[in-house]
Amino acid sequence: MCRSQIVLRRLGVALDGPVGCARLRPFALNPSWPSLTLKEAFQHSARPFRWILSGSGALLLAATLTAQAQAPAAPSVDATEEASKFAQVYGVLDENYMDTVKPDQAILEGAVRGMLSALDPFSAFFNRDQFDLLQQQARGEALGFGSVLYVQTGKVVVLQTAEGSPAWRAGLGPGDEIVQVNGTRINRLDFNSLIELLQRSRSQRVRLGVIHPGKLVAQDFALDPAEVALPTVDKTLMLAPGIGYIHCTGFEQKTAQELADAVARLGGPSLKGLLLDLRDNHGGMVDSAIGVAGLFLKPDQLVLTVRSRAQPEKSYRTVARGPADPQDHAGSPPSEFDFPMIVLVNENTASAAEVVASALQEHDRALIVGEPTFGKGVVESVMGLSEKTGLALTTAQYFTPSGRSIQRPLPGTALAEVDAATVGKGDQTQAHLGQQLADPRSRNAGTTTALARVFHTDDGRPVTAGGGITPDVVVPARSLDPWAAFLSQRGVFTTFASDYLTLHSRVDPNFEPDSKVLENFREFLTRERMRAPEEYWSKDQDYLKLRIKTEIITLAHGLDAANEVEVRNDPQVQKAATLFPKISSLLTAPEVNPGTRHKRCASK
Repeated sequence: MCRSQIVLRRLGVALDGPVGCARLRPFALNPSWPSLTLKEAFQHSARPFRWILSGSGALLLAATLTAQAQAPAAPSVDATEEASKFAQVYGVLDENYMDTVKPDQAILEGAVRGMLSALDPFSAFFNRDQFDLLQQQARGEALGFGSVLYVQTGKVVVLQTAEGSPAWRAGLGPGDEIVQVNGTRINRLDFNSLIELLQRSRSQRVRLGVIHPGKLVAQDFALDPAEVALPTVDKTLMLAPGIGYIHCTGFEQKTAQELADAVARLGGPSLKGLLLDLRDNHGGMVDSAIGVAGLFLKPDQLVLTVRSRAQPEKSYRTVARGPADPQDHAGSPPSEFDFPMIVLVNENTASAAEVVASALQEHDRALIVGEPTFGKGVVESVMGLSEKTGLALTTAQYFTPSGRSIQRPLPGTALAEVDAATVGKGDQTQAHLGQQLADPRSRNAGTTTALARVFHTDDGRPVTAGGGITPDVVVPARSLDPWAAFLSQRGVFTTFASDYLTLHSRVDPNFEPDSKVLENFREFLTRERMRAPEEYWSKDQDYLKLRIKTEIITLAHGLDAANEVEVRNDPQVQKAATLFPKISSLLTAPEVNPGTRHKRCASK
C-alpha cells in the first residue's frame, strides 16, 4: 500500500499515516498524531505518572493521568546555563521574527518535541487533543462512528461497522460507498484533503451521501458520534479440528479477558492446540501483557523485570486471581489453559507483545514461529503536564525471565548502547568476556553493542540478547514479485472489487474467482492503463485469485468473513499449523554432552 491508502486494524483507531501492507486494512474515522512512534502504557503504582513500553504506532495510556507529575528536582548547573542560552535565542526570535511568535507553538510544538526527538525515537510530547485521545484508547474506546473504511483518492468504501455503533444503527454496512461528507463530494478531493475532511468529521454530527451496492443513486444519512469499543482480539477461528487461531492487535485493559473469552468460544481447555498470532502487534499495557501470559503460564512465574535509574528494580510475575479481584488490574482470569501453543511473530511484533512472546518462549510454554521481532526493550513514563498536555519519556529498560534484553541498539540516539542483561544474569565464561573486551571487532563501527551473551530457557534451550526475539522456527512471510507488489500498493484489488459489486450486487459467501473473473480483472487493468506482463500474469494466478476473492468477500460480507479467507491462505499460518505434532521435540534442549542439560533455577 502506498500514499493512496490508509491501513489500520481496529474499529475507532486513529489515522496514523500511510503504511505498507500486503492487503488493505481498515481506516477509522477518528483523530491522529502522525509524528508519534509510541504504542503502549502500563501503570506504575509508586508515582503519579505511568510507565509504558514503547513500540511503533499510537501510544496507549494505562489509566487517567493526574494533571501534574511529582515535582521535579532542581535542574543541574549545566542545565540552567543551557536554559539561559535558549531563553536568549527565544528573546531574539520573539523580538525580530517577521511575524508574531506563538509561545506554545514555538516552545511546546517546536523546542520540546525537538529536544525529545534528539534523545530517542520513543519519547514524545502530547498536546491537549493527543492526550485526550490517549486516554480514550487506554479505556479501549474512541469517539467516532464505528465505521471501518477503505480510503483512496476519490473513493471511500465501508468495510465493516461495529454492532451498536452509530454507523450500524444507521444501516451502513460492507460495500457502501461514501460519496459525500457534509456537502463535500469525495471525488473532488485529493488524498490529504480527503483525510482532513474525515478527521474533522469524526467528533461532530455528520451528513453522509452513501450509495449502496448495486444502486446508482446516493442516499442521505445523518450520524452523531459516540464512544466506540476498540476490540484487541480481532480474529478468532478454528484452523482444523481441535486447533484454534486467535489474532491479537494489542494489549489493553480488557485484552486478557477478551483473549480468555475467545479461547472459551473455540473450546477452552479441550482445545488440542492454539496458534496465537502476534504479528503486527505493537504492544500495549504491561499489566495486560502479564494477564495474557498468566492465561498460559503457571502462577508466580516471572514475566519481566524493569530497571531504571530513578526507581528500584521491579519484577512482574503471573498470579492466580479471579477477574473480580479488585487488585487484579490486568483483569485476567486464573491460568487454566495448558494445551500446546504456537506464537506467530514478525518484525512488527514489538514491546509488550515481545514481553509475552519471550516469557512463553523462555518458560518453554510455546513454540515461537515466524520472523525476528522488532526489538523494543526500553520503558517510557507518561506524565501529565499543565494545560491537559502530557509527556512520554524513556526512563527504564526491561529484561525477560532469563535476564536478557531484547532492545536493539539504535545508533545516533541515547539507545546506541544498551545493557545486554540484568546484573548476574546470562552465561559467560571469564575468558569469553575478556575476549569480547579485548577484540575491537566485537563492536559495531561507531557504536558499542551489547556483549554477546548466551541465555537459556527453563529447560536449557539457548536464546540470545540484543535485537528482538529470534523465533524457534523461522518461517518467512509471503514473497511478492515486483508486479504483484505494485498491484497491492496501488489498492487495485479493492477498487476492482468495488466495481465488480456494482455489477454483481449478490455474491455467495463461498465465492471463488474463475477464469471469467480473472479476465474481467485484466480488462479492468487495461482501463486503468496498467499493463499485465505475461511473465507475471501466468505465475501469479493463484495470488491474483486470492486477493480478488478476499477483497470481494470483504465488501460483500464484511471483514470477519474476509479475515478467515486471508488467514487460511496465509503461508506462515499454514506452515505453523503443521508444527503442532512436533512442538514437544522442538521445545527440547539439545544435549551438547550426553547425560547433562543446562537448566535455569526453578524459581524463575
